[in-house]
Amino acid sequence: MRETILEVRNLQVEFPSDGNINRALDGISFALHRGETLGIVGESGSGKSVTALAVMGLLQTPGLVTGGEIWFRPQENANAIDLVKLPPEQMQLHRGGDIAMIFQEPMSSLNPVYNIGFQLTEAIMRHQNVSASQARQIAIAGLQEVKLLPSDEEIQQQYIDSSKLDPSKLPQVVKEHKEAMLERYPHELSGGQLQRVMIAMAISCNPLILIADEPTTALDVTVQATILELIRELQQSRDMAMIFITHDLGLISEIADEVAVMYKGKVVESGASEQIFSSPQHPYTKGLIACRPTLDRRPQKLLTVSDYMSAEETPTGQVVIQAKEPAQPTEVTSEEIAARLANFNEKEPLLQIRNLKVGFPVRGVFGGTKRYNMAVNGVSFDVKPGETLGLVGESGCGKTTLGRTLMRLIEPMSGQIIFEKQDITSLKGEPLQKLRREMQIVFQNPFSSLDPRMKVGDAVMEPLVIHAVGKTKQQRRQRVVELLERVGLSADAINRYPHQFSGGQRQRICIARCLALNPKFIICDESVSALDVSVQAQVLNLLKELQSDFQLTYIFISHDLSVVKFMSDRILVMNRGQIVEEGTAESLYLEPKEEYTQKLIAAIPTGSAERVRNRHLRAL
Repeated sequence: MRETILEVRNLQVEFPSDGNINRALDGISFALHRGETLGIVGESGSGKSVTALAVMGLLQTPGLVTGGEIWFRPQENANAIDLVKLPPEQMQLHRGGDIAMIFQEPMSSLNPVYNIGFQLTEAIMRHQNVSASQARQIAIAGLQEVKLLPSDEEIQQQYIDSSKLDPSKLPQVVKEHKEAMLERYPHELSGGQLQRVMIAMAISCNPLILIADEPTTALDVTVQATILELIRELQQSRDMAMIFITHDLGLISEIADEVAVMYKGKVVESGASEQIFSSPQHPYTKGLIACRPTLDRRPQKLLTVSDYMSAEETPTGQVVIQAKEPAQPTEVTSEEIAARLANFNEKEPLLQIRNLKVGFPVRGVFGGTKRYNMAVNGVSFDVKPGETLGLVGESGCGKTTLGRTLMRLIEPMSGQIIFEKQDITSLKGEPLQKLRREMQIVFQNPFSSLDPRMKVGDAVMEPLVIHAVGKTKQQRRQRVVELLERVGLSADAINRYPHQFSGGQRQRICIARCLALNPKFIICDESVSALDVSVQAQVLNLLKELQSDFQLTYIFISHDLSVVKFMSDRILVMNRGQIVEEGTAESLYLEPKEEYTQKLIAAIPTGSAERVRNRHLRAL
């Protein structure tokens, strides 16, 4: 056992609110050893990020550490210091230098008005006694270490291969290439590149502890896999201790040596990764492991945390957990799948797409259109009534553009959209408004899909008012109550505002609003990507139930192939605006033909005990 570098003892953090005390952390304890990765996992609101902010001394007022200790040992065999009692000016010496943090959303962590070179060198000069030019060299070395910049030799080779450059000019060309990256602004980089900048900033001062707070949540599975591998390599090469925070146990299995599972401000289970995945003890841990869909199984429904436990809060604020033994869901047989597909083959298509093209103009120097960036380039497919067609691919492949074009929210350049044997490509005015009753969309982010100033009842009732459904307000109100109850919410939700609901509840409200006009066809555009894995499982089960009850037809868009496989009958794989592969959900997983599809499958974290054991063996 290596020396303990960080030890948290009975940490307690409270947030006063409206005269009440909200205890975000309730006596948590854990230890982190040098060179070790500790994974902290739990749903939103469990206290994961508050733990990280407490260690960094970044708790915002009115958050207060009201109890406990955080012991940090900056050097081997040196005396430990309690970070809780450390004065702010002394804490600044450790924050960013000895203890660094990668935040969840890089776009909100980087200042959009400064280039990345300024922001990197600012952090370096703050914690190291170096000049501005030396800081730029350290920043460049950091960007090369996180593989955002090629090495000097690779840059030289690129120019030698691409041009007949005078060899004597190569050093200057290499310098200009590296300086050009430092001059770029955050908006000029992709999500994965921005996260690499954040990692370079975090490791620039050689920290002893790196805290990664949901560093891959907003990224595609392929980019996520690359970032995880990068973090793992840096941690091992620098022998850093790391705290990796996520809501997904599948990710934890990829990177952590030890795991602490948090629920409502408490650590409910902790231990070695292999032990947690092979024999979880707490019902909450069992639920988190079970709720993620996998590629090798096809259950009728996903188990959720509520299948494994119930939790009730006592008048004194204590949470009492009752464990349950869930009935394992029935697997969908190959015969049932074949019969369902055969049934679809006998039906006429509900939706037909023919050679659809959507482009966005790229303006020239004088404002004229120089060329078009083709987001959707010659796409054709059919959707049968009652079917779920999965659409999978990385960010930027054209999935969302295609979905919005089908809804006529974006105008196509050419091609046909045929719905119920009617070409709707050029519909306008009243005919287009009538079409909205039949076609609906559930957007990715429930936070921005609902007007924060409008009560939930009014938001769900709005389509009924626009399309004159129901003779009186009382009839419409009754319809809203029925819809909310159908998606698992109570009638009293009508008079509440969106901010009073969790992310999963808000997505249920959006689904209720989509169902208000009894549509035949719904596009789910990354509708579960922003949700915890346990809430995601609940929403996926709900969508399947609604499809069965109302004979709905779905196009289900996601970058996560495991989620798409659970939901879909057939799957289309999209890359660079084109459909590169299609097939049934099973055949696409078992026999992917395209290398791109194989890459998507390989990037999905499994969360299996076997994978954890293999990772430990590789490390040894």
